[in-house]
Amino acid sequence: MPSVFDSNEIEVTTEQTAEALASDGAQVVDVREQYEWDEGRLDGVTHMEMERLASNAEKLDRERPVIFYCRLGSRSAFAAQAFRRAGYDAYSMAGGIEQWANELRPMVPEGATVADH
Repeated sequence: MPSVFDSNEIEVTTEQTAEALASDGAQVVDVREQYEWDEGRLDGVTHMEMERLASNAEKLDRERPVIFYCRLGSRSAFAAQAFRRAGYDAYSMAGGIEQWANELRPMVPEGATVADH
């Protein structure tokens, strides 16, 4: 499946991420820690803590784009770079879940917040 994202860019916007989730156009992975995930997350995403990403890489489909996100975007950018080096069509959601929440986009569970670090 060809990527709808610009492969010259490592970051995608929250809007592109929302569209990818709505259309199943990419795998979206939350790389935050468990307590952050529990506090609030995007609906319909996969959770793989940063420290467990390498050991769980085979669970991701190499034929589909993958978007990583974290709180602000630094952990997810690191993950996207590492996965690109391994041959994945990988991206990082710019601004992380904090940007998503600031744009008042939906999160789960009900009453979700962005956990402080």
